Amino acid sequence: MLSSKGALFSKRPGNVTSKSHMWGGAKVSSDSRSVFRCQAVVPAVKPNASAPAVTPEVAKDLYYDMVLGREFEDMCAQMYYRGKMFGFVHLYCGQEAVSSGIIRALESRDYACSTYRDHVHALSKGVPAREVMAELFGKKTGCCRGQGGSMHMFSAKNNFLGGYAFIGEGIPIGLGAAFQSKYKCDVLGEGNDYAVTASFFGDGTCNVGQFYECLNMASLYKLPHIFVVENNKWAIGMSHARATSSSSGDQDPLIYRKGPAFGMPGVLVDGMDVLKVREVALEAIARARSGGGPTLIECETYRFRGHSLADPDELRSKDEKAAYAARDPIPQLKQYMLETSMATESDIKDIERRVMEVVDDSVKFADESPKPERGQLLENVFPDPRGFGIADGGRYRYELPGFSSGTAAVS
Repeated sequence: MLSSKGALFSKRPGNVTSKSHMWGGAKVSSDSRSVFRCQAVVPAVKPNASAPAVTPEVAKDLYYDMVLGREFEDMCAQMYYRGKMFGFVHLYCGQEAVSSGIIRALESRDYACSTYRDHVHALSKGVPAREVMAELFGKKTGCCRGQGGSMHMFSAKNNFLGGYAFIGEGIPIGLGAAFQSKYKCDVLGEGNDYAVTASFFGDGTCNVGQFYECLNMASLYKLPHIFVVENNKWAIGMSHARATSSSSGDQDPLIYRKGPAFGMPGVLVDGMDVLKVREVALEAIARARSGGGPTLIECETYRFRGHSLADPDELRSKDEKAAYAARDPIPQLKQYMLETSMATESDIKDIERRVMEVVDDSVKFADESPKPERGQLLENVFPDPRGFGIADGGRYRYELPGFSSGTAAVS
């Protein structure tokens, strides 16, 4: 159990032990732990002066969301190695600009559909950190009552359509949400514009059948759907250049070029720059919401950790990792905010302090939450509980005494 001081955080291998540390050029105070473990490098090049303008409120929201994603995932790594999480855990560190840039541009009525790298997508869509962490701990208070785990986050109240373990599996789900949105508006006359769905997936997914089938259907019906390719250059241990063929006339395998082939815009954006991602996202969202149809967005990004926490990450070169670490989206946005007077050093520290409190609280909450009851194993298996079959005597098994508590005879 955790103490009020967060005893679970008191000893972190490799962390600084002083009460203050440096990250992204800012000194941050902490009583028990460092905020960020990924060694980010502040870019020497100043942000592009033509970067899309955002209000200070939007910039601070984006910074908070990205820092929350980074700190949450770094905490997940610690909890995993301490035996608090089980199975495969895939972290998002480095790709935060994609999640924040697109999902934070959506409205609450819009939908997001993820992959097995889904924790940060859920946070960006508004799923409370407590519920996400508790789900990772397999606790009853998790967003799926502990039955989804790391790869299957879901939240109906936040219109987060879930994480999916098999690549490409979530895209048809996202497409279905887009279809029902269009059907409600066009056929049932509910509303004057469309709720938009953004489906996220990796570069490796762009070589499976569902991707192409959904491109075709989305274009055919002009669905309010955004295809978001998080191209981090590696499909587990397979280099993108070795796995994906180039389009006609191209030397490189450019995924966004597949959009026009299916009658929709294809956009390539720097996925390490949250302002550029947001600019592209707003345009695609406006097009989808007004009936202009889908967009394929390829975000060129990079994950700072291995494919999962079980991956020794020995295939990627040190030079490649260092080159992308120098493009870390979080210090880039921080520098932009400071140089444009959208935030002060005090504002930045306050955001980082609030993030620490949220993440610490989520772990304390998850650790102290109860485990699921045995009876949950019998729930959410079939849409109709009669699917459990008929017991001796002709009664449905779900009608037997003790079914909901898991004590009924179901053999």
